[in-house]
Amino acid sequence: MYDPKSRKAEDFINHQEILDSLAYADAHKTDRAVIDAILEKAKLRKGLSHREASVLLACELEDKNQELFALAKQIKKDFYGDRIVMFAPLYLSNYCVNGCLYCPYHAKNKHIPRKKLTQEEIRAEVIALQDMGHKRLALEAGEDPVNNPLEYILESIKTIYSIKHKNGAIRRVNVNIAATTVEDYRKLKEAGIGTYILFQETYHKESYEKLHPTGPKSNYAYHTEAHDRAMEGGIDDVGLGVLFGLELYRYEFAGLLMHAEHLEAVFGVGPHTISVPRVCPADDIDPNAFDNGISDEIFEKIVACIRVAVPYTGMIISTRESQKVRERVLDLGISQISGGSRTSVGGYVEKEPEAESSAQFDVSDTRTLDQVVRWLMELGYVPSFCTACYREGRTGDRFMSLCKAGQIQNCCLPNALMTLQEYLMDYAAPETREVGEKVIAQQQAYITNPKVKEIVAQRLEKITQGERDFRF
Repeated sequence: MYDPKSRKAEDFINHQEILDSLAYADAHKTDRAVIDAILEKAKLRKGLSHREASVLLACELEDKNQELFALAKQIKKDFYGDRIVMFAPLYLSNYCVNGCLYCPYHAKNKHIPRKKLTQEEIRAEVIALQDMGHKRLALEAGEDPVNNPLEYILESIKTIYSIKHKNGAIRRVNVNIAATTVEDYRKLKEAGIGTYILFQETYHKESYEKLHPTGPKSNYAYHTEAHDRAMEGGIDDVGLGVLFGLELYRYEFAGLLMHAEHLEAVFGVGPHTISVPRVCPADDIDPNAFDNGISDEIFEKIVACIRVAVPYTGMIISTRESQKVRERVLDLGISQISGGSRTSVGGYVEKEPEAESSAQFDVSDTRTLDQVVRWLMELGYVPSFCTACYREGRTGDRFMSLCKAGQIQNCCLPNALMTLQEYLMDYAAPETREVGEKVIAQQQAYITNPKVKEIVAQRLEKITQGERDFRF
């Protein structure tokens, strides 16, 4: 039986419920009355069930699809304004004992160079990232209890937070590592991480087991229940994601929303973020080997449907996607984006020779962080390097209550403008600074509280004089 409150994976990601939802969606994909009712519910900004959202994803009425896209754009604006949060991945190690068929780090891949950063190498990578202007990192590492034990991850986090270079500082470390125990999640929480991110890859249990033939990750239930253990361990914010292209996208979409419903039902807090990666080329991996690939048009519709179904969640897109695709989905729901990324181990200090690549996947958007920042501003967005909510304790249910009430923007826009000002002063190219100063001047007008507006103006001036790290 489907039970979102159950702690058992096969109950809250129930196979028959997904099949029934997809059948319901097929039955109503041209039913104007049903689709209109779902869109009206979505306009309340309270979200949709996996079944309702599945109808919108299946919808074949073009005018209703356009209505969906317009609504997704408006909801994104209502919850996140013009802000786009910036981050970068930092790969610590590509040693891995798993046999995942879609990942070049799989244990049987004998020709990819295996690398693991020392603490001194991590220090050099972090300084390189700070010199670009980054303030928020997502740590990545393969699963290998010998080469990448939790102690190594914890030591690496401590190293990262300790590095202060010129005006640079990594203010928040998010972590994307393998499923582990409640005790280990508690240690990660104590180390000061932000969000714990773990992709499901696929919610289809039979496909999951075929794609993960060996290694600890082959345990579907243990992996799928990991976010529960993380929250039990005190981590307030968790991130979900599937790798679109491994299984039929409508199945994955329904499973993803069921997982979000489960977290809300059990913990009162849904996912802090949802990521939407697609299978892409990598060493030893041919995306054509997976026959469930999706077009850009379907990908855009998935993003729009997630945005209206889970309006409060942050949505992340990586440099897997091209500039063109990223530009389109920014409009439809994406709120976090990477810039200047390297998906190799130790790729920030010195770019690897192609023949010796340790990258997890090929990067489509190869622009520098400064180019991405300027591009975002020219599109009308506000690149944000803010980490204030984590550092002020606005996490978990405290963040979600503010976000759902629309109050979080009282902090977010001011903080975004102040961190953007820091970036412009410390790292931006002259032409980027010129664009950014205009953006900041324009956006200050959208701060509605007169007292906050006055404080922001004073702090922006202080930043130009050398002071740093203001936050609401």
